[in-house]
Amino acid sequence: MPFSTAYRQFIHTIRPNSRLRLAPTPSGFLHLGNARNFILTWLAARYQPGARLLLRIDDLDADRKRPEYVQDIFDTLAWLGLDWDEGPRAADDFEKNWSQQLRMPLYFSLLEELRDRDLLFACAKSRRELAPFEGNYPIEFRDQGIALDSPDVAWRIKTPRAETEIPQDFVVKRRDGVPAYQVASLADDLYFGITDIIRGEDLAASTAAQQFLAKCLGREQFTAINFLHHPLLLDQTGAKLSKSAGAAAIKTHRRDSTPAQIYQELARWLGVPANGVHSADDLLAVLHETA
Repeated sequence: MPFSTAYRQFIHTIRPNSRLRLAPTPSGFLHLGNARNFILTWLAARYQPGARLLLRIDDLDADRKRPEYVQDIFDTLAWLGLDWDEGPRAADDFEKNWSQQLRMPLYFSLLEELRDRDLLFACAKSRRELAPFEGNYPIEFRDQGIALDSPDVAWRIKTPRAETEIPQDFVVKRRDGVPAYQVASLADDLYFGITDIIRGEDLAASTAAQQFLAKCLGREQFTAINFLHHPLLLDQTGAKLSKSAGAAAIKTHRRDSTPAQIYQELARWLGVPANGVHSADDLLAVLHETA
């Protein structure tokens, strides 16, 4: 099915009580792929009056976070003309009231539930030791004879090997003691009552991992979330855009152009007329007109 068709079907499922979220990470300057995801999510939330949109900045990885990356998120949303209903209004508000660091107890609570259900094991294998297996975690590594409370170990969850879409025995707590992304994202979506999520197709494995965690924990509200995974924007070599590589940074476009080109390209991608589309509101109106 073409993505334009899948997107149409998705936005028609949005209800007045639906809750969607933007969830950028401040690990680099945002690129055009991030902008496309923001716009798709905004359009879905605004297509149905009453739906709510949350800005949730995922700053769990404190080592890669920089103040300029946090500010870039707000600058990009302002440049694109996108609003939101809940979440931080500025960088200082984010740090004081919305950072993931403030929700660490939620994440550790889920980890303890997984531990109590005897679903976890400790792993002391390094990335170098695991590299030869190319992501195929050997099942024999589950029995390393290490206690979960040992220092410098990761916590991994036992996954069913028959379900190949789920990353094998993925990490739920890192070796540095920080809850893994899969746990934090699940906890946040539960906490904020998210009902619909638009993600890049590179996060399909993360979706499967989080749905598996939700089933293990009996969190049916997460397994009921409506997901849509969109194709990625690629660079001239065919590789996906990367914040760490500074690919197609939006800050460059903010300096040299207007958002109109982004909105017109997205309109064509969604199979609707691009003439006269210069903003998010313009594209939303076209979607309503061509429904």
